[in-house]
Parts: sequence; C-alpha cells; structure tokens
Amino acid sequence: MSRLVRCLRRRVISTNLSPSFSYRNNPRRICVQQIQNPCFLSTSKFLSSGSYVSEMRKSAFEGNILRLIRSEIQSELDHSPPLQPEDRFGPFTVDERPGELWVSLRRKYGDKEDIKIEATMFDGSVPSSKSINSDPEDVQLHITFVVNISKDGDGQTLEIMCSAWPDTIQISKFFVRKSSKNSPNAYVGPEFEEMEDELQDSVYQFLEERGISDDLAVFLHQYMKNKDKAEYIRWMETVKSYVEQK
Repeated sequence: MSRLVRCLRRRVISTNLSPSFSYRNNPRRICVQQIQNPCFLSTSKFLSSGSYVSEMRKSAFEGNILRLIRSEIQSELDHSPPLQPEDRFGPFTVDERPGELWVSLRRKYGDKEDIKIEATMFDGSVPSSKSINSDPEDVQLHITFVVNISKDGDGQTLEIMCSAWPDTIQISKFFVRKSSKNSPNAYVGPEFEEMEDELQDSVYQFLEERGISDDLAVFLHQYMKNKDKAEYIRWMETVKSYVEQK
C-alpha cells in the first residue's frame, strides 16, 4: 500500500509539471484538462481522506499488540506457570475470588463464632533488614488482612486489622463494630502498639487459638505470589480477547 501511495504521488507531480508544453498554446484548454482528469480527481480524493492508510496503520498496531501479548502469555506459562490455588488453610476454606484483589478465608469456631478473613494481594513493601547493599529488589512484601469474628444473633462483629509480613503477622487495630451502619466517625480505640504489652499478648493468643498465627502469614505470601501470576495472565488474556474483536 505504501508503494501505491508513492506511485500516486509521483503521478500527481508529473500531472502538475506536464502542462507547461501546452500552456503556451492554449492555457484555457490545459486548465480544463486538469480539472476533467479522472485520475487526478480520484488521486486527490484518496490522498485527502487517508482512511485506508489509517486502517492499515491501525491493523498493524493491533497486530503488534497481539503479538507482544501472546508472547508474554506464552513466556509466563513456559517459565513460571501459576499453580492450582489451595482451597484450604487448616480449618479455613479459601475463596480465590478470581479477577479480584482480595481472597477470603472462612471457618466456624465453636458453636457460635463465624470467622472471616479478607486479605489483599501485595499492597506495599519495605527494604529487607538483611539487605546490605540496598538492592531495590531486596524487600519484604506486605499484605493487609482483616479478621471479622461474629457471634450468632448478637449483631456485633469484632474486627481486627492486621499486616502479614513474610513470616509474621502484626496487629494494628481492633474494635467492635456494632452494625453495618456504624458511623464512619465512631471511636475505634487507640493504635494497637500503644496498648499495654500484656493486653497485646493476650490478643495475639486469642487469634492463635482460632488458627490465625504466623503460619497464616507464610501461607498468604505463598498464595499471593501464585495469585499475582494467575491474575496477570488473566488480565493479559482479557486484553487479548478485546483487541481480537473486530
């Protein structure tokens, strides 16, 4: 197509230059000839619109995107394919929630307690304490998770906000939510680290009795590394399907 455009442009130039011979004899006639030349009219119309060229460029652009996406998907599947996600962690059932940034874990504890944990994918990092050369890739990844413990029929939920580091959990705050319509300005207590050490230890023990300990942090980091791969491939597949649509 580019060769055709160049050829048509040369024809336009030659048409503009060739009348010089006849112009001396009959300028009015040569003017009429230029206007009535169907080749010149079609060429001018083609070049002014440029629609076909634009479509060709668009097609080439989309084709390049598809080639790169397919190559990236295949590379991920060849070198580090995601594993089948775990559906249990100890007494908890795990809901992968495909396509979302969260996963959910649930269990019953005793006769009355319903425990739900909602954890994000990796949402932050800090430099590794073991790093000596300040390598920007040597970091500890962070996961936020929230523990909700409710009892049958009382309409109240104990909410505990936590962090999961690679091998340990850390509580940041806990409070009782009286209902789903709780005021956003409600007082939710002090920061957890400001409380007495003995109270902090008792809350950690409270969670550990319910299966929420440092082992959960290790599990979440392994799970989220796999989910990150799976979501990345799922995202690329979605983009590829969109670009492929005609």
